[in-house]
Amino acid sequence: QVQLVESGGGSAQAGGSLRLSCVASGNAASRRYMAWFRQGTGKKREGVASISTWAGDSVVDDSVKGRFTISQDTDKNTVHLQMNSLTSEDTAMYYCAADPFVVASQRLDAAGYNYWGQGIQVTVSS
Repeated sequence: QVQLVESGGGSAQAGGSLRLSCVASGNAASRRYMAWFRQGTGKKREGVASISTWAGDSVVDDSVKGRFTISQDTDKNTVHLQMNSLTSEDTAMYYCAADPFVVASQRLDAAGYNYWGQGIQVTVSS
């Protein structure tokens, strides 16, 4: 079993930055792949970035490439999402997700992940 707890959300001005963190606990093998998703009001959940905690490789959605960076702190079992140059379009509930194995084509697909955090709100005002 894996538990995921997000932190770092809140409000920011357009052009500003926020850093989300996801602390994971439980079986390390069950969270070899971790990711951030977001869901705006009335929108479907979309993948933002994913990282392989054992290999270190990452995938970032084109919509945030160059602005968002996913990283991990293995000592603290934590995955971060650094969000820069925020716009109002980034306003959403952000979720941390994990799974023991995710095929390459599903790295940014919610269907590829079995473990989810409660989510944390990010609001960007212009």
